[in-house]
Amino acid sequence: MNAIQNPVEPFDVDSVRADFPLLMREVHDKALVYFDNANTSQKPASVIEAVDHFYRQTNANVARAVHQLGEEATAAYESARDRLARLLNASSRDEIVLTSGTTQAINLVAYSYAMPRLKAGDEILITTMEHHANIVPWQLVCERTGATLKVAPINERGELIVERFVDMLTPSVKLAGVTHVSNVLGTINPIAQLARETRRRGIPLLVDGSQATPHLPVDLRALGCDFYTVTGHKLFGPTGTGALWARKEILRDMPPLFGGGEMIREVSFEGTTFADPPHRFEAGTPNIAGFVGLAAAIDYVQGLGHARLRAYEQELLVHATQALKTIPGLRIFGEAPDKVPVISFLIDGAHAHDLATLLDHEGVAVRSGHHCAHPLMKFFGVPATVRASLAFYNTHDEIERFVAAIDKVRKLLG
Repeated sequence: MNAIQNPVEPFDVDSVRADFPLLMREVHDKALVYFDNANTSQKPASVIEAVDHFYRQTNANVARAVHQLGEEATAAYESARDRLARLLNASSRDEIVLTSGTTQAINLVAYSYAMPRLKAGDEILITTMEHHANIVPWQLVCERTGATLKVAPINERGELIVERFVDMLTPSVKLAGVTHVSNVLGTINPIAQLARETRRRGIPLLVDGSQATPHLPVDLRALGCDFYTVTGHKLFGPTGTGALWARKEILRDMPPLFGGGEMIREVSFEGTTFADPPHRFEAGTPNIAGFVGLAAAIDYVQGLGHARLRAYEQELLVHATQALKTIPGLRIFGEAPDKVPVISFLIDGAHAHDLATLLDHEGVAVRSGHHCAHPLMKFFGVPATVRASLAFYNTHDEIERFVAAIDKVRKLLG
């Protein structure tokens, strides 16, 4: 008999936690339990060291000098594009536009791709569970073009009603935008299925991957969408980093959104010719050190292996969900069968901000509020929730501390 029964190796969380310096600190004289990873993740030492090394040893601007430091800086910066292409299984590194994050990436699509193509009577289709970053840019573009924003519904479990989404893909729809993973509910949307439907109708599909890449392997060739966005600071990298992936043929037809240095081929007072994608969309001096750190973050995550991380995080999700359900008066929002370890909840009679504040005094960091998802809060009929969002460096012991802290807080508020 083969001795290997499970292809997924055991996950040594204690070893992993040792790689994250901030997890060792105390808050209010208590060991920190960091359950706010959907807001921003912590950074491994390798990322911190990569940024530090850049500033100490390599600091120079990119693509502007032939001296040694400039060449080293350019190579280090461009390595992030290579790693993102591999992480997403993109066909080419030239399909990766480096941005400050998903918000900038979606705005780039909205203003460079959508706005020149939209007119009165056209429609953009999104879903009820979108983050404001995948709502507001489309509203602004619709206001300027006369187009209309349509919203596909979800059910009480926090799942997209796929049949309704498909029904709403009428000939008037010129673009659809869907989150891969809900930042509030943790729901994983069936992107490949949605992409088949949009592609069949010739409708471009943009996917907000901000919450997906920290938890899931992403294969763009398998998903079949047309645009995909990434946020670096949720992927254990520095803030101010991210990317837009788009099909090469789409990028070729998109005009630049920002003008300045780096994105040009030749400039004269009579006119300018622009660089080929992706550089035509990257005006000015970028966050070089940040992308050096993001490259290190991707190396770190891929070194651990998405299959191992996903299996361990699912254990945490099941444990946390079952434990929270034992607390009287606690309501969980979003119980889709396919989700990442994100749990939004409320306790009867307690305001979300009061819960989060008191949990902080127990050393537990969670987020409270509308989570940049006002329409989703309205759907559930609440002004705010508490959100616990876990990562692969969290532990079962932390879940027990978290649940005990909630029970203590509940009794204080009761």
